[in-house]
Amino acid sequence: MVKPPHEAMHRIFQHDPGLFSRVSRFLGVDIPRPVRATPLPTDLTETSPLERRVDTVLRFETAEQGDFLLAIEAQGGRNPDKPASWAYYTAYLWTKYRLPTALLVVCQDHATAKWAQRAVSSGPPQLPTLTLRPVVAGPHNMPVITDPEEARADLVLASLAAITHAAEPNVNAILKALSTALADTPEDIADPIVEFTAQGLGKHPAKHLWRNLVAVDLSFYKSYLVEEIRDEARAEARAEALVAALAENVLTVLEERGIDVSEDARERITGCTDPEALSRWLRRAVTAPVAEEIFDDQ
Repeated sequence: MVKPPHEAMHRIFQHDPGLFSRVSRFLGVDIPRPVRATPLPTDLTETSPLERRVDTVLRFETAEQGDFLLAIEAQGGRNPDKPASWAYYTAYLWTKYRLPTALLVVCQDHATAKWAQRAVSSGPPQLPTLTLRPVVAGPHNMPVITDPEEARADLVLASLAAITHAAEPNVNAILKALSTALADTPEDIADPIVEFTAQGLGKHPAKHLWRNLVAVDLSFYKSYLVEEIRDEARAEARAEALVAALAENVLTVLEERGIDVSEDARERITGCTDPEALSRWLRRAVTAPVAEEIFDDQ
């Protein structure tokens, strides 16, 4: 199943195709800014039943180097089958469009980036035939943008920096700079940046910081993310109310039955946050001869 970080790592280049020319300087290559960029179909399936899809394909038109294709793959981990798939993608695109074809792999961890940037040949050592050399964007070479002014100058690059550093300690500083830069950005521009960043962070702990920053620093922003945060807050409030009510019911049943409740037992009941445990204690409170016997360890 395709996960949000996977989508964000390649779709951000669809949102702003010129991003690749700005990223290229961090990859050790110099790609001129395109005059025009056109998304191409990502379905590379032939007549055979095997389906092959590349994540994103862009056609760049440049004044200096002419046209070329860029295939973009988001990679979440090492996969020994991927180099053969990437070789197929680039060879197929080269054959179909008769244009020079490059491959960019976007990663979120150093191990995957190191693995992905290896040169892989399809033939034996003495007959390499077709050699695949992807360029890789990841935490090892993407900029760490912690200055709000620098983030404001290129919001999409700052979002990609946050995504590729999602598992790194410096991601918090990147996110704070990005949220500050977005605070005075028109909503139609901020909208996709907020969403790409949220998707790209996936299940990394930094997602919680980003959600809070969006809710506080970008309180004007009315996205699904803000609504989700509000829904979670309401759910937490309901859960807290349920726990408090169950604890009160346990004490009420014991007191109505004339059962003495020690301070230790009272603190344990009122301090419990597990509704299932409180429900068990409530059932036991109906028949327990002493308060302490409602607990699981009695």
